[in-house]
Amino acid sequence: MINYKVVIIGGGQAGIAMGYYLKKENIPFVILDKNDRVGDSWRKRYDSLVLFTPRRYSSLPGLKMKGLLKEFPTKDDVADYLDNYVKHFDLPIMLKTNVVKIHKQLDDTFLLETSNGKINAQQVIIATGAFQKPYIPNVIKREAGTFQLHSSEYHSPREVPGSDILVVGGGNSGAQIAVELAKDKNVTIAVGHKFKFLPLTFLGRSIFSWLKILGLLYAGEDTLKGKWFQKQNDPIFGKELKKLIKNKIVDVRPKVIQVSDTEVCFEDNTRKKFESIIWSTGFIPSYEWINIEGVISDDGKPIHKRGITKVNGLYFIGLPWQYQRGSGLICGVSLDANYLVPTIMSNVSKI
Repeated sequence: MINYKVVIIGGGQAGIAMGYYLKKENIPFVILDKNDRVGDSWRKRYDSLVLFTPRRYSSLPGLKMKGLLKEFPTKDDVADYLDNYVKHFDLPIMLKTNVVKIHKQLDDTFLLETSNGKINAQQVIIATGAFQKPYIPNVIKREAGTFQLHSSEYHSPREVPGSDILVVGGGNSGAQIAVELAKDKNVTIAVGHKFKFLPLTFLGRSIFSWLKILGLLYAGEDTLKGKWFQKQNDPIFGKELKKLIKNKIVDVRPKVIQVSDTEVCFEDNTRKKFESIIWSTGFIPSYEWINIEGVISDDGKPIHKRGITKVNGLYFIGLPWQYQRGSGLICGVSLDANYLVPTIMSNVSKI
C-alpha cells in the first residue's frame, strides 16, 4: 500500500491550485485524477464552449494564461493551460486513477480504494468539483420517441437530429448551445425563471472586472454583499441569445412538466412536438464513494465551513460558493485553496 501525507482527489483547476500552494509550502502530496490527461474534463465539453471570464480572470496563481488578457478563452485553451500548469510547476499527479471509496481508519488516517490499488493518506482534499452527475428532471412519463442528450454529452449540432429542437435550462451552457443550434435549426428554450442578461464587457471593461471593483466577485457568503449576491439568479453572460429571442429566432417557453413520446408539455399547458431535446439542467452531487459519517448531508451536499469538515484532515475545494462567487471559477478557487493551507500545515506538523 502506498502512503502519502496529503492526497488531492481531482486534477481540475481546484486540485492543481491546491497543489500549487502545498508545493510552495513543501508539503508532500499527490493529485489523483481519473482522466487520461490533465484538462480532459474541459476537452470533453461541447466544441464551441467559450468561457465568459476573459483570460485576465482565467488564470491560476503563479502562471498567466497566454494570449491577450481581454480575450475569452475556449475550453481547449483552458485544458491546455491546466496541462501546462501542472508541467510548469512539476506537480505530482497520478492519472487514470479513479477513487471508488474512501474510509476513515482507526489510526485517524484515510484509506482510499482506487482503480490502481489502495492508498493510505494522512490528509485528503476532495477537489472533484460541482460537475459530477448529470441531472435530468423526472418529467418523462412515457418512453420518449425523441432524441435526448444531456448538455454534458453534447459536442456539436452534427449530433442533434431533426430541425425542431428543445433546449431545457436557462444557464450559460444552455444559452450557448441554443445560440449555436439556432444557426441551422428551429430552437425553443424552456426556462423556469425569467432571463437576466449581462454584457460580457461594459465601458471597455470585462463585467468580471466591474464585479471585482464593486466588491461582489470575492465577497464572502457571510458578508452583506455576499449574502445579497448569493440570492441572485445566475445571469446569462453575453447578448447573443437575447437578440435571437427578440428577433423571434429562438422561442421561449416556461418550465417543462412532462415529456411523452415526442410531445412536450410546458407549465402553461401548451404542448409542442420536438425531434430532439438537449437537457441543460445542470448536475447533482455524487459523493456516494465517501464512506465517512458526518461529511455529507442528507440531501447529498458536503458539510463544511470554508472547505474544512468536522472530520480531522478532510477538506473540500472548488465547490460553488464554497465561500465566495469565485469559489467555483478559475479566478477565485486559489483564494479558497490558500485559506486551507494553514490548517493543513498544522495537521501535518501534528503527525
